[in-house]
Amino acid sequence: MRIPPGTTLGQALKLADLVDTGGEAKVLVQAGDVSVNGEMETRRGRKLEAGDVIEVETYEGPERVEVG
Repeated sequence: MRIPPGTTLGQALKLADLVDTGGEAKVLVQAGDVSVNGEMETRRGRKLEAGDVIEVETYEGPERVEVG
């Protein structure tokens, strides 16, 4: 799944069906389970740019989503 540039990290997690609510996105991000371009990201309001790669640790294993 591709996410449009300018989307916030929290919105991107919802668009990619990795979380159901913004509250779940907040918990996931604050727990340190989300990285952008290989670096842990703790700001769910971060605006994403084309080419950014989001990686999330889930119970089923890592999920990867590309922006652009």
